[in-house]
Amino acid sequence: MSLQRYLARKREFRAYQWKMAKRSKACYLFLAPYGILFITFFVVPVITSLCLSFTYYNILEPPRFIGLQNYINLLLADDVFLIAVKNTFLLALITGPVGYISAFLFAWFINELPRYIRAIAIVMFYAPSLSANMYLMWAYLFSGDAYGLLNAILIELNVIQQPITWLTNPQYMMAVVIIVSLWSSLGAGFLALVAGLQGIDKSMYEAGLIDGIKNRWQELWFITLPNMKSMLMFSAVMSITSAFNVADVPMALTGFPSTDYATHTVVLHLIDYGSIRFEMGYASAVATLLFFTMILCNKLIQKLLRRVGT
Repeated sequence: MSLQRYLARKREFRAYQWKMAKRSKACYLFLAPYGILFITFFVVPVITSLCLSFTYYNILEPPRFIGLQNYINLLLADDVFLIAVKNTFLLALITGPVGYISAFLFAWFINELPRYIRAIAIVMFYAPSLSANMYLMWAYLFSGDAYGLLNAILIELNVIQQPITWLTNPQYMMAVVIIVSLWSSLGAGFLALVAGLQGIDKSMYEAGLIDGIKNRWQELWFITLPNMKSMLMFSAVMSITSAFNVADVPMALTGFPSTDYATHTVVLHLIDYGSIRFEMGYASAVATLLFFTMILCNKLIQKLLRRVGT
């Protein structure tokens, strides 16, 4: 195909797209409120943060362009940030995959229950992600004195002689944060998986039996997973996002900053520089690196999920 013919076909396609867009004006009007809110509260802040990451900006003075200096300082001179990166990836590598697989397995098991029991089980598993006071329970469980529930049980069983400071000793703090993060990880992704399982046509399982499906694992791999790829993708994105955005759990349980920065995460580093020190340019650099890291991880997960059932 010649270049002129290619350009001519491209112009024709654009003209066709514009014609279809004008015929669908009512649809765009209905989408406009969401589009305006999305651009205002998502797209504009991301672009603004990206621009501010190349400046020195302390809110009191106008932004001053400094090029890549924020990124150089962040990667080469900020030891606390490197600790935060290590902690964040440790949390993401454990809570992300484990939470994702657990959400699917729980959704799969719950889907086999009778209707009313299933509804109660969904509420029970989803409730921890909605509870605002759950940290009080965990703080009592892991309290560092003899009155803490876990210490009291271990002392009663003669496992330990002295109370363990679970929330201030760097040796135990990360383990506690991982446990609490996993417990509260069944959120919107879990509900999406339950909905995906409920939406699979039952006749497909009957057809699978006729075609030679012999057990539940083959049924899962060849029928269930391929028919809920969109829900798996949504749950994966939510799982990755929550894994990289861990901040509330360590802040509520181990303090801010934590002892020896043992549970300091990238988001806590961002909060430190953005909300406490008001070094908005530096905080924007942290946010930009986190944003692109999450995009890269999402792309890798998408490639893996495309192979499911193939």
